[in-house]
Amino acid sequence: MPTISMFYGIIIKMFCAPDEHSPPHFHAYYGEHKAIININTCELTEGSLPRKQLKLVLAWAELRQEELLANWTLVINSELPFKIEPLR
Repeated sequence: MPTISMFYGIIIKMFCAPDEHSPPHFHAYYGEHKAIININTCELTEGSLPRKQLKLVLAWAELRQEELLANWTLVINSELPFKIEPLR
């Protein structure tokens, strides 16, 4: 699962697999915490992150939604996603 961005100790990844399940999403990791974020709604769908880190991830997802959706198209076609600018 390639890392597409990293910021404030948070790692953002996407699976590269044609059978990856809908809706479009990405995985966020922070220490022992992990979460799945829906790209269309920019909402947590599974798992958990500490409140501060979740707010950062959701804000980043809203800012980078078009890039995330473009990456989703790549990964469901078994192509590697591109890196996305971190939150600064």
